[in-house]
Amino acid sequence: MSQPYTEDDQRMIRLQEGDQSAFDDIVAAWQDSLYGYFFRRIRDAQRSEDLVQETLLRLFRKAWDYVPTGRFRGWLFRVAHNLLIDSVRRQSSDALIRRVSATVVADGEQADLLNLMPGDLVSAEARVAEEEVVEVVYELLDELPDDQRQTFMLHHFESLTLSEVADAMATTLPTAKSRLRLAKEKLRYQLTCRGFAEETVPENN
Repeated sequence: MSQPYTEDDQRMIRLQEGDQSAFDDIVAAWQDSLYGYFFRRIRDAQRSEDLVQETLLRLFRKAWDYVPTGRFRGWLFRVAHNLLIDSVRRQSSDALIRRVSATVVADGEQADLLNLMPGDLVSAEARVAEEEVVEVVYELLDELPDDQRQTFMLHHFESLTLSEVADAMATTLPTAKSRLRLAKEKLRYQLTCRGFAEETVPENN
């Protein structure tokens, strides 16, 4: 028995059938999430808004390419991810490239990030000032390879499942799992090396 269509699938089917109000529903449902995705990476409100509009416009133009299989979120964030990469490539400034590649931890999110690490790292907040935690996490995320950083951010900041992350990054589920594991191991190791917890060497070097 076939699975019932998700709400997002139903919107896309309506859009494919020519129902223009379906696009308005998609915009209302996803524009805030898309804005957060872009803004966390480039810290530029206007460019983030522009990229949201480009993403939604591309979604509209590519609506017929979508197959309603319950994987809309991964499909949408693949569109967003590709546009972000294109945007970076259009920028000649090394400073801008660094800003896009890095992750800025927004207010309150540094605690969320540390809570995603093993329990022995959660005590970091109690040992350093909040500003130092943010600075170090920012630096460490910046040092990760792009595929690992993007996997970590999509999974933890955008709440995509690993299957959706794999879709968004046009890779396989095992590869997404491997990238996330490596990202966590590197973050854990670097944090412990900097004195935020007792030194712990990653299990799989």
